[in-house]
Amino acid sequence: MNVGVAHSEVNPNTRVMNSRGIWLAYVISVGVLHVVLLSIPFFSIPVVWTLTNVIHNLVMYLLLHTVKGTPFETPDQGKDRLLTHWEQIDYGTQCTSSRKFLSISPVVLYLLTSFYTKYDPGHFLINTASLLSVLLPKLPQFHGVRVFGINKY
Repeated sequence: MNVGVAHSEVNPNTRVMNSRGIWLAYVISVGVLHVVLLSIPFFSIPVVWTLTNVIHNLVMYLLLHTVKGTPFETPDQGKDRLLTHWEQIDYGTQCTSSRKFLSISPVVLYLLTSFYTKYDPGHFLINTASLLSVLLPKLPQFHGVRVFGINKY
């Protein structure tokens, strides 16, 4: 038991994606982002889909692969201080349901975006680069790896 904390987990970041309703909230938030972008009058449909995809991937990259540590007081002696949120999910275990969900959702959004932009080469290139920027850090080979020392400390 952790004395002085309101939760029973050593690090609540490990189980946040297994919480009730978090996947639904994730899908709804992407839908709300898309509807808000659709309400801007001078954006065309392909531009809105590309913006939805790029903004989603940028936010998920920042939240999952850039931010390190935990906002909670944890009794782990600072072990999680050097880990990104992605590396903390499910205690680092690969191929769990929450990791699969977070890996598949950008691919589904990418496929929808590609379809609605009618595979326009400009949009396709931007969306593919955006997809790769969030999928490559999720690979098990990159667990704990800091490319070129970026985000090492």
